[in-house]
Amino acid sequence: MDRFEQFSYMLFEISRYWHKLATEEMESHGLKGPHSVYLMALENNPNGITAPQLCELCRKDKADVSRTMAVMEKKGLVVKEGVHQNLYRGVFKLTEKGMELAQQVRKRATLAVKLAGKDLTDDARQVFYKSMDLIANNLRELCKDGLPPTSGHTKGDSRK
Repeated sequence: MDRFEQFSYMLFEISRYWHKLATEEMESHGLKGPHSVYLMALENNPNGITAPQLCELCRKDKADVSRTMAVMEKKGLVVKEGVHQNLYRGVFKLTEKGMELAQQVRKRATLAVKLAGKDLTDDARQVFYKSMDLIANNLRELCKDGLPPTSGHTKGDSRK
């Protein structure tokens, strides 16, 4: 198996199982797996966070943030403060109920990460996280700038 295949399979498998665990955890609260990411972002910003900041932190678009915050507000997990008919001018904060759920989700996520990495040494774990951070940053830049051309191909060239 070449590096591309191995890299792709590992990423997809990690992502698949992580999302499966998150979905199972959140279903018991009437939420979906991706809501866990929002809970963590809100918990990390106890003074409130704006919708554009949530977009950036959670790597989601405005529509997703808007839908998610509406669901979480309806469930009594978040409140909007300082809003004058404009979703993007106020801040979202966790309610007491939301904070309790966020803490519970964080404990479960911490347990999942601990169990998933149980066979890693501390040194291997540090190298892994540093490597994943570098790969994520490099892929983010490639998505922003596009892949450089290869011999005979230019950006947008449909030949393979």
